[in-house]
Amino acid sequence: MANLKEIRNRITSVGSTMQITSAMKMVSAAKLKKAQDAITAMRPYADKLTELLQSVSASLDGDSGSVFAEQRDVKNVLVVAVTSNRGLCGAFNTNIIKEASKLANETYAGKNVSFMTVGKKGHDILSKKFYVIHNNNSVFDDLTFENVSDITRRLMEVYTEGTYDKIVLLYNHFKNAATQVVKTEDFLPIQPIAQEELSSSAADYIFEPSKVEIVETLIPKSLKTQLYKAVRDSFASEHGARMTAMHKATDNAKELKAELTLTYNKARQAAITNEILEIVGGAEALNN
Repeated sequence: MANLKEIRNRITSVGSTMQITSAMKMVSAAKLKKAQDAITAMRPYADKLTELLQSVSASLDGDSGSVFAEQRDVKNVLVVAVTSNRGLCGAFNTNIIKEASKLANETYAGKNVSFMTVGKKGHDILSKKFYVIHNNNSVFDDLTFENVSDITRRLMEVYTEGTYDKIVLLYNHFKNAATQVVKTEDFLPIQPIAQEELSSSAADYIFEPSKVEIVETLIPKSLKTQLYKAVRDSFASEHGARMTAMHKATDNAKELKAELTLTYNKARQAAITNEILEIVGGAEALNN
């Protein structure tokens, strides 16, 4: 009977876990809808703004461009790794950490690579292996354009001061609820648009008051929008990954509960059969 009690306890435990994972799945599904709508609506604006900035920057004379478009000899690299504050989202954070290690050890091997993390999970692991200049956990508590802009200003400052020659964004790109793609994106310096693309698009714009003034105005806004889009993209990916992970966990819990119930019924049937055999054997012994 002790064995039966143990199986019953396991069935109860699995049932409780299944309720938790099912509730987490529904919560993530609700949050995913809002986050997905936000990033879907924002992408066209962010992409067009970046395209416009690249086009205008590339058409400027070499000495009239902004410091943010200046191409330097890359010696010091800063990687902004965007993860989550919470776990239970499958390989969402692990994929970012693996790609971060690859960037430091392979892509930028021989360079001085530092990290700025957005999210607790990435900071906890990357800080043990690499130098992390700053961590931004609280941004997900109130994910607004203003809060992300504070991070952008810090990045612009360290680049302007010459502390870093290149800044790269690393985040999960939201494709759909079940698929997130790790994306590495150049943040600074601003990458100029290809000349063949420039020649075909330059005539589409009329500049007033001047290209230089427009670039100086657009750059901060474009960089803030680019980082905000990356964080929003990662935020939507997190909920998609968690919803998928909790869906799989709930299905696994259902299968395990069914197996345990079957095992319990077999063990209970065997125990009852043994008791009947003992009673029959005792009755036959008394008759003899």
